[in-house]
Amino acid sequence: MSQFPTIYTSESVSVGHPDKLADQVSDALLDAILAEDKDARVAIETFLCNGFAAVGGEVTTTAYIEVQDIVRKTIVDVGYTDFACGFDGHSAGVLVSINKQSRDIAMGVDTGGAGDQGMMFGMAVQETPELMPVTISLSHALMAQAAKVREENKDSGFRPDAKGQVSVRYENGVPKAIDTIVVSQQHDPHLSQEEVHARIREFIVAPVLKNYEQYDQTNITYHLNPTGRFVIGGPMGDTGLTGRKIIVDTYGGMCPHGGGAFSGKDPSKVDRSAAYMARHVAKCIVAAGLAQKAQVALAYAIGVADPVSVNIETFGTHTVDPNLIVKRVVENFDMSPRGIDKHLNLRRPIYLPTAKNGHFGNSTFPWEDVIPSAALKG
Repeated sequence: MSQFPTIYTSESVSVGHPDKLADQVSDALLDAILAEDKDARVAIETFLCNGFAAVGGEVTTTAYIEVQDIVRKTIVDVGYTDFACGFDGHSAGVLVSINKQSRDIAMGVDTGGAGDQGMMFGMAVQETPELMPVTISLSHALMAQAAKVREENKDSGFRPDAKGQVSVRYENGVPKAIDTIVVSQQHDPHLSQEEVHARIREFIVAPVLKNYEQYDQTNITYHLNPTGRFVIGGPMGDTGLTGRKIIVDTYGGMCPHGGGAFSGKDPSKVDRSAAYMARHVAKCIVAAGLAQKAQVALAYAIGVADPVSVNIETFGTHTVDPNLIVKRVVENFDMSPRGIDKHLNLRRPIYLPTAKNGHFGNSTFPWEDVIPSAALKG
C-alpha cells in the first residue's frame, strides 16, 4: 500500500440532471408496472431533449399504465414546470415505442436463469456509517442538499440541474482531508455570480460539511460554477439518457463496474439485481467484522441460474482466512436470480428512489440490510 498521499475523486449529479431525470422516468415506469404485475419483464430506456421525451424498450406484462402521464408527472415532480427554466413537463412531447420481451431471452429467464451475461460488482468499506467510500458519500450529500434547498426555499434562485464533485486526500489508504469541492448549480438569470457562489457555500456546502468534521477541512479548494454562468440546464442544455451515470449510481469510481446500467430493468436482469446482491454481501462481510473493506464480484451466463464465478477481495483487511469468507458467503447466500429476488424481495415498486442519489448507501433499500451478517460470523 502506498505510503504517499493519494487524492481520490467522485462525482454526483442532481435529480434534475438530464441523465438522472431519464433514469427516474424509466424507474417510475418500472414501479408502475410492478405495482400491478410483480412478474412483469421490463427493460425500458428513456431519451430526453428539449421539450421532448422518447421511451422505448421491451415489456411483457398484464399491467396497463398511462406511459405519457407517468413520464410527465416524473418530470414535473423534479421541478421542470416552466419553459423559463428549460423544460416543462406539463406539455412535453412523449413518444413511446415498447415491444414485448424477446421469446428467445424469455426461454432462459422462465426457467430461473439469468436474463443476460455479464459481471457485477459490489463493495463496502469502513469509511462512513453507511459503509460507502467517503468521496461518493459526500458528493451525493451535496446533491441531496441542493435539491432540498431548492424545494424548501423557492427564493433561492436555484434550478433543478446541478453537479457535484469531491476529492479526498488519503494517506496509507485512509481518508484524511477534503481536498477539493466542485459544485455547478443551475440558477435564475437575475443572480450575479457573487450571489450564486455565496448561496452555494451557505446553503449547500456548509450544512453538508458539518456532517464530515472527522476529516480535515482547513485547505479545501472550491470551484463553484466554474464556467461563470449556469442558467441553461436540464434537457434544454444537454440530452438525457437512461444508464449514462453508472459510476454515479455505484461507488464513484472506487470499485470496478461491469458495464450494465440499472434503471428501467426488472430484477430478472442481473445487471441490476446481482449488483444489489454483490453490495449486500460485501456490506454483510464488513458488518460481520470479517474485513474492513470488501469487494464482491459476480459473473453470470444468460439462461443459467447460478453465477459462473464468485470472487471476494478484501485488500488485505480480512480478519479471517479469505477462503473461509468465500465459503461462508456461498453457503449462506443464494445468488441465483430467483434466490436474489426472494432474499431481497425485489419484485415490488421500490426503484424510483434509487434513481435520485445513488443505488447504494440508503438504509431504506433492502440490499443495505446487514441482519444476515450474523450468519457469516461463524
